[in-house]
Amino acid sequence: MEKALIALAAAMAIAVTGLATAWAQSRVGSAGAGAVAEKPEVSGTIIILMAIPETMVILGFVVAIMIILGI
Repeated sequence: MEKALIALAAAMAIAVTGLATAWAQSRVGSAGAGAVAEKPEVSGTIIILMAIPETMVILGFVVAIMIILGI
């Protein structure tokens, strides 16, 4: 039973961060598309803003590994 709860906790760490990242990127992406349509020179900034939410998934993966290894 303990291994099942550990696996569930690790899965939740990745699933929740994945959903949060998808939601954040949908908001940033739609706003970014509008901003680039009006001012093409902000495209570099929009690319950076699209990459920032991805760190949530990476951190969720690190937490899942820590949960599985018992750190």
